[in-house]
Amino acid sequence: MNELSGVVEVDIDVDALEAAVSSDRAGAVVTFAGVVRNHDHGKAVTGIDYVGHPSADEVLRELVAEFSGRDGVHAMVAQHRVGSLGIGGIALFVAVAASHRSQAFGCASDFVDEVKRCLPIWKKQYLADGSYEWSQCP
Repeated sequence: MNELSGVVEVDIDVDALEAAVSSDRAGAVVTFAGVVRNHDHGKAVTGIDYVGHPSADEVLRELVAEFSGRDGVHAMVAQHRVGSLGIGGIALFVAVAASHRSQAFGCASDFVDEVKRCLPIWKKQYLADGSYEWSQCP
């Protein structure tokens, strides 16, 4: 597992994470950026605060270690941002280097699904009307 993986309180350095998975053995490098959008369920969104449980960093690192062991995967890194993000901010970034594209795409897609399912990070969405709502709360 790459030591860069984990929960961060600063903007994600996409270039550094892509460089971290560089491998001469990889025939494919797939990246995913989860970006703050300006809407959710028909409501205008102006920004999001991400709040993580103290275990979130460890959980994310364990997931990266688990998925890094998949067949054909040579390197993987993932970071999730906590704190305040505006529209266009990157909340989650994943990079996977694998021998073949199907391995890289499959790993990245399954990983993001698992992060959404079990990572203890919640978001407080600020709406254009001045209200807010919590989502992804247990």
